Amino acid sequence: MTTEFQRHFGEHLEVVQFSLEKLESVASDSAHAIVTALAAGHKVLTFGNGGSSAEASHLAEELMGRFRKTRQPFPAISLSSDSGTVTCISNDFGYDALFERQVEAFVQPGDVTVALTTSGKSENVNRALKAAKAKGAVTIALTGSGGLSGVEADHVLAVPSTDSALIQEVHLMLIHVWCEAIDQALA
Repeated sequence: MTTEFQRHFGEHLEVVQFSLEKLESVASDSAHAIVTALAAGHKVLTFGNGGSSAEASHLAEELMGRFRKTRQPFPAISLSSDSGTVTCISNDFGYDALFERQVEAFVQPGDVTVALTTSGKSENVNRALKAAKAKGAVTIALTGSGGLSGVEADHVLAVPSTDSALIQEVHLMLIHVWCEAIDQALA
């Protein structure tokens, strides 16, 4: 156990250091975009699959609840949290349309969409990003080292790793950095 503990934490520290060097500017720019949107009364929509879905929900709950300070709730929706919607869209339109249909229903110009995909290749995530751009949303993608495949976003935070666990750990850190920025600017 000690060896696995040391290995994982050592790899984590290395990826965190590389991420700090590579992502600081785009993380700051994306935080500013989120703060600006929330200050103007817009909402944040988050989505991803598996562990990325859990982190998308985490961002939404931090915005609606609280991070470190008790403050006003901010409008945020995790597009994978409603099991009825997820199963309806997946059954009737296919899993690739899951987030796209919700983006088409909810996104208004000026909103922010935060897509999480460690591979950058998730078809349902990429289709939702395209739909969000078409609706005038600010698009942010949290990915692994490969970035996005076949789609663009306004802000791409590509964690310099191919290990999903390490990527998701840094994604959570980035979400918390955004929450710090929101608390500082808007609390």
